[in-house]
Parts: sequence; structure tokens; C-alpha cells
Amino acid sequence: MESPSANGPVPVKLYIYDLSRGMARRLSSVMLGKQLEGIWHSGIVVYEEEFFYGSGGITSCLPGGTLLGPPDSVVDLGSTEVTVDLFMEYLASLGDSMFCSSSYNLFDHNCNTFSNEVAQFLTGKKIPSYITDLPSEILSTPFGQALRPLLDSVQIQPPGGSTFNQHGRQS
Repeated sequence: MESPSANGPVPVKLYIYDLSRGMARRLSSVMLGKQLEGIWHSGIVVYEEEFFYGSGGITSCLPGGTLLGPPDSVVDLGSTEVTVDLFMEYLASLGDSMFCSSSYNLFDHNCNTFSNEVAQFLTGKKIPSYITDLPSEILSTPFGQALRPLLDSVQIQPPGGSTFNQHGRQS
């Protein structure tokens, strides 16, 4: 791939998936006492790849290439001048520190935390707050608090894609 400076700015998009496949919308008001539109998984699409984080670490695939299928929605985050080489170095650094597989936590450090971090690095913009605020919204309910011990042990890694190793290469 060529650097953005050779071809101009590169578009950056946020792919958003509802892990509940509509169940949250239908059942959340009964279970939590508040309406949720979805249980969100997100990934950043840039340089013709989708990058996301789960219990297996940082992963990439073709856009929409996980078993989750096509995204439920796409948010245009703008564009970046960051070169692909610098971005891969950045991802390798994140994979060695903040976003290694052992750092994953469903509520506190998840795919949406990663997407927010990467979006800010690439564009200076955060992802929508309805995505990043979802864990605290769930935990603010009695049912969410009761489920937290169980849900803290849940590991999510959407199947499909290649995981980054500590050298920034895909495996």
C-alpha cells in the first residue's frame, strides 16, 4: 500500500455490529428496566481493512469479514494522513501494551475502547458516546450489577481475521 501523502487522505470508518442481533432492543426494557438499541461491537476500517480488539488481541480482516457479517451501521469518522507504516507500528505498540489479549475486559476495556483509541489517533475524533457509554448504562441497573460477576469472565472474539503479534505482523 502507498502512503496517504502519495494518494491524499485515507477515509476512516467505524463499523458497528449488534452482538445481540436485535435481542437487546426487544428484551432490554424488561430485563434492565431501560431500553437499549443493541449490544455494540465495533471496528475501525482504514487502508481497506477492518481492525478490532477482542479477547484474542488486535485482529484485522476484510471490512465486514467476521462471522458477524455486514455491519448494522457505518459511521464516517473522516480521514487520516497517518501512513500505513506508522499505523502498523502504532497497532503493534498497542498490541504489546494496552490492547494485549490479557487486558481484555467486557465492561472496562473492550472492542469499543480500542475503536475509540484508534479513531482518536487517526482522526482526532472519538466514536459515538452511545457506544462507549453502553457498559456503564448496563451496570447502572440492578440486573446489570447482579450479572457483573458472571459477565466479567466473558471473553468476546468475533471469529474471522488475522491476529497481530508483537512485531506488528499478522498471524
